[in-house]
Amino acid sequence: MLDHQTGLFSLVRDFQPDEFRNNVLALAATAKYFGLPTILATSMDQGPNGVLLPQLREILPDAPVIKRPGEINAWDNPEFLTTLKATGKKQIIVAGIVTDVCVAMPTLSALAEGYEVFVVVDASGTFSNVARDSAHIRMANAGAQLINWFAVACELQRDWRNGLEGLAALFEKHIPDYGNLISGLKR
Repeated sequence: MLDHQTGLFSLVRDFQPDEFRNNVLALAATAKYFGLPTILATSMDQGPNGVLLPQLREILPDAPVIKRPGEINAWDNPEFLTTLKATGKKQIIVAGIVTDVCVAMPTLSALAEGYEVFVVVDASGTFSNVARDSAHIRMANAGAQLINWFAVACELQRDWRNGLEGLAALFEKHIPDYGNLISGLKR
């Protein structure tokens, strides 16, 4: 999760603020629920980019936080790259602010090194729909899989019988209308 910082949230114009924040927190909750190794990264968090969204630390208190002092591409930060490679994973789920830079650049770098990359489009935001769409095309053309947080959760779950109540609670919290569907389980 790249650069979900309080100051950078103000740059996101391709989503409504409450919708975007919910999607970011839903992705973090999905990572926690499924026990995914998660890395939180910031870029120049002492300046106007701001600190990491505090709720992310609440949801993922054990996740390493990589504070990049200046690298725009997280892939260029040795600590980030070492931490990522230490997970041993060859599939990476990426989200961040801004889509066309902070998400696209490390995505393209990871793809070039043979990783399979899933970009969570609804937990990644940028200045405009045009910037978002061009970044999505660029990443998809390079081989990235574009996906939303709900689809990530469903792909990881694979079968409703694998802990229905936990996944249902996650969905109910982050998709209020899903509560109507879940209410049948609470009888």
